[in-house]
Amino acid sequence: MNEAVSRLEGVRAAIASAEREAKRPAGSVTLVAVSKTFEAEDIRPVLLAGQRVFGENRVQEALGKWPRLKEEFAGVALHLIGPLQSNKAKEAVALFDVIETVDREKIAAELAKEIARQGKTPRLYVQVNTGQEPQKAGIDPKEAVAFVARCRDVHGLSIEGLMCIPPAGENPGPHFALLEKLAREAGVEKLSMGMSGDFETAVLFGATSVRVGSAIFGTR
Repeated sequence: MNEAVSRLEGVRAAIASAEREAKRPAGSVTLVAVSKTFEAEDIRPVLLAGQRVFGENRVQEALGKWPRLKEEFAGVALHLIGPLQSNKAKEAVALFDVIETVDREKIAAELAKEIARQGKTPRLYVQVNTGQEPQKAGIDPKEAVAFVARCRDVHGLSIEGLMCIPPAGENPGPHFALLEKLAREAGVEKLSMGMSGDFETAVLFGATSVRVGSAIFGTR
């Protein structure tokens, strides 16, 4: 068996175990396999194993491999999980099914324009910088609920959920708890949180999707 496929099965089993521990329905957490920096030939075995939800960090990199893979494999849902530049909004709306990194007014405005122009409706998440790290993308937690409201009321965007990346080296639990609280206050249902090192914890805190890369594809 391909190593990535073997690791994929292990991650799936760990998610199922965490769902049971949290007394959540089986299958309530979506696995987003993060394929950034990996080539199409590395991704194909994971697709052949039935995985259909993938995450990419960069629009240009994704454009180089996913249009062909989407033609080859039906039912792929592609998530943008890296920072989005406003000049890439056109390509992002055209390629991605989910954009998880809406984090400022300019991006919201550009996405609204492209969604209207292209007639496509990617699902949208607001990224929250729960650790308030200056080097990291995401809106300040204190502004998140109001920003979700502006996305809806000013830009006409439908925001499905919130996303966060806790600071490296910190206990992720309080960050996951904060994101869940903000989602309730903002009236959104989806929580994208948890990566290779902490996805099981994220499931316990209510994640509806986890973004797992190295635990599936190996180190880059």
